Amino acid sequence: MKTLEKKSREWLEERGVTVKDIAELVYFLQSPYHEHLTMDECLYNVEKVLKKREVQNAILTGIQLDILAEQEMLEEPLQTAISKDEGLYGVDEVIALSIVNVYGSIGFTNYGYIDKQKPGILKVLNDKSNGFCHTFLDDIVGAIAAAASSRLAHSYEEEDEE
Repeated sequence: MKTLEKKSREWLEERGVTVKDIAELVYFLQSPYHEHLTMDECLYNVEKVLKKREVQNAILTGIQLDILAEQEMLEEPLQTAISKDEGLYGVDEVIALSIVNVYGSIGFTNYGYIDKQKPGILKVLNDKSNGFCHTFLDDIVGAIAAAASSRLAHSYEEEDEE
């Protein structure tokens, strides 16, 4: 495993996010459309997304900014905007959309839906009462799930066309 990929996976784990957590989000998004969907398929697609350099860079950048906000090491007004996850800040979503973009436009709708629903690990990451700042991470995890869902949907579409 390459250094960038290894580090991004380590940081996800350190922040409490497992590949299985993300695969469960993929299952949440895709199971209504694929009757025989398995968790193994969801895990496989998450693994593929996590191998993308753009995704690894987004993970490392977002987590680093969250950590700096927790440590109150950012200058104002950025410190407040990130630590409070202000609604009009929006840069966290822009980084997430860079991940979604990797697998096409269907990812945008998946991302928007899961960002509003906040199922599974997203609910945990969005909880501001635990002392952690996950302003970037919750959006990044949702985007990884949306991208993996898009990848999965495209693979089903390709099978249907054969």
